[in-house]
Amino acid sequence: MDLNPLWRPEDGCIESANLTEFARFVRMQFGVAEGNYTSLHRWSITSPEAFWSAIWQFADVMGRPGDLAATGSGMPGVTWFPDARLNFARNLLRRRDDSDAIVFWGEDVVRRRLSRAELYQAVAQFAAALRGAGVVAGDRVAGYLPNMPEAVVAMLAAASIGAVWSSASPDFGVQGVLDRFGQIEPKILVAADGYHYNGKRLDGLGKLAEIAGKLPSVQTVIVVPYLGVDAGLADVPRAQSWAAFVAPHVAETEIAFAELPFAHPLYILFSSGTTGVPKCIVHSAGGTLLQHLKEHQLHTDVRPGDRLFYFTTLGWMMWNWLVSGLASGATLLLYDGSPFACRNNVLWDFAQAERCTHFGTSAKYLEAAAKFGLRPRDTHDLSSLRVLMSTGSPLVDEGFDYVYDAIKPDICLASISGGTDIVSCFVLGNPTLPVWRGEIQCKGLGMAVEVCDENGKPVVGEKGELVCTRAFPSMPIRFWNDPDGAKYRAAYFERFPGVWCHGDFCEETEHGGIVIYGRSDATLNPGGVRIGTAEIYRQVERLPEIVESLVIGQNWPPGSYGDVRVVLFVKLRDGMILDESLIERIKRTIRDNASPRHVPAKVLQVADIPRTKSGKLVELAVRNVVHGEAVKNIEALANPEALEQFRGRTELTD
Repeated sequence: MDLNPLWRPEDGCIESANLTEFARFVRMQFGVAEGNYTSLHRWSITSPEAFWSAIWQFADVMGRPGDLAATGSGMPGVTWFPDARLNFARNLLRRRDDSDAIVFWGEDVVRRRLSRAELYQAVAQFAAALRGAGVVAGDRVAGYLPNMPEAVVAMLAAASIGAVWSSASPDFGVQGVLDRFGQIEPKILVAADGYHYNGKRLDGLGKLAEIAGKLPSVQTVIVVPYLGVDAGLADVPRAQSWAAFVAPHVAETEIAFAELPFAHPLYILFSSGTTGVPKCIVHSAGGTLLQHLKEHQLHTDVRPGDRLFYFTTLGWMMWNWLVSGLASGATLLLYDGSPFACRNNVLWDFAQAERCTHFGTSAKYLEAAAKFGLRPRDTHDLSSLRVLMSTGSPLVDEGFDYVYDAIKPDICLASISGGTDIVSCFVLGNPTLPVWRGEIQCKGLGMAVEVCDENGKPVVGEKGELVCTRAFPSMPIRFWNDPDGAKYRAAYFERFPGVWCHGDFCEETEHGGIVIYGRSDATLNPGGVRIGTAEIYRQVERLPEIVESLVIGQNWPPGSYGDVRVVLFVKLRDGMILDESLIERIKRTIRDNASPRHVPAKVLQVADIPRTKSGKLVELAVRNVVHGEAVKNIEALANPEALEQFRGRTELTD
């Protein structure tokens, strides 16, 4: 056990933190007794109406909250702020000055910036053009775009009207886009003519023409000239350029913000879709806004003038989370392209050049950076950086070590976990608490998170299921095309009735932190003992020969469903071969640092590891291939061809 934290905030930083100011605020406004974070969290979940009303007031939400904070009980079943009226976009566009709203880098090819006044003007023009095209509240506007300023403009314009925004990144294939947008039938499709990746120009008009031809609901396709490609635009049905679409409205200077109910739909996000057609998850404007204001201002200490970066695409909910930073007065640092462009340093070049205060990325990026030997603290000026966030998969202990050794020793490392299902986090960072090696710092305010055993009993210091026992505003308002709510209830409430079961296998520590061991549905169960996949990845990827790995449970003996054996697949550095010596070192490392039950029965080499578009491992898809079962939606994968390496392996028959 580690006796000392990796980082502890200085007293002055605690005193000046937004979270500390919020604690003072609720003491004065609601008579909450002075105490530590644990007591504040307890109040937030036992007095949810008062807590969420306090967030509305503290964050100065623009809108009318009404007299009631919530009605109803149980989960699902609570209606939040039933009398409230607000507009999501208005809260993100409240400032119209000359300070930076957005700074954009497209690898080392494109650099742009928009002031807050320029962003407001662009949204006003695009919103007027949408209205002119017949878009009304409730219509769907879809984006098939890189992470670029026009994506933010289009989303805010749609939200200002009350239209529902949904998006996918341009690396999605045709069928992947149709699987998503085909279900929600958008009226408008906004897309780019292509994108940059790893120094290459990738034309997108061919795919766009095919997609538009198979989405009959789309009345207009608006094309952003990112690459400046004119040839091929005429082949896209119902297409016109961005400039042509807004041309009749360039004199527009004001936005007619629609005042809408708290529960009015804002976003449709999609599940990964690796086990079937993606679920269409509908999120409310009010719930998303309140949750993001809470997470940005209190848990991430975002303040006006801060410069917020997250490496993401429009196919991942972290894009939606990032854009909400405008509501807290932050400048958005948008990047599109390979994270390892410019000799692996492009993200740190961006952070230095734009004085980044909050840097967000994935655990896999940090692991890869460590493998590459990157040491940004030695090569870049990161003096402005206060918070580093990591999500997408569990950040292992060695990842924590890497951040404090190679990036910055004086920084709040906020490992966070939540997901598309809640467009936010269950557990995340805290600028007033220490960072312990391998642990997510705390449960989110207003989130009644517990770790439960198989009988639904809360446990501490034992592994179990991550659950949430009380309702919260950013719960989905529904699934699309789920009129009786059956799919919604089945997704979260079947395991423990009335309790949200998120599907993460985790543990609560003595510090009140959380350790995530992987997805519950990918948890290994050899001999009836549950093992989180992250426990094995942590050990295996310490070895310098291994780039990354994937582990599954194979039914054993073949055809049986009574027991499983652990099978580990490894991707090695270029030119390396998996021999008996390396296999033995892998097994010994796992045995010595985890347990004999974690040791794989088989270790096999592969050339690539399959992932989703957002970079997550797909253990279930690999498991299906190994067992000769169908993978229902390979369009969800970034590299579906990698699955073929796992099919028919003779090594798995003995």
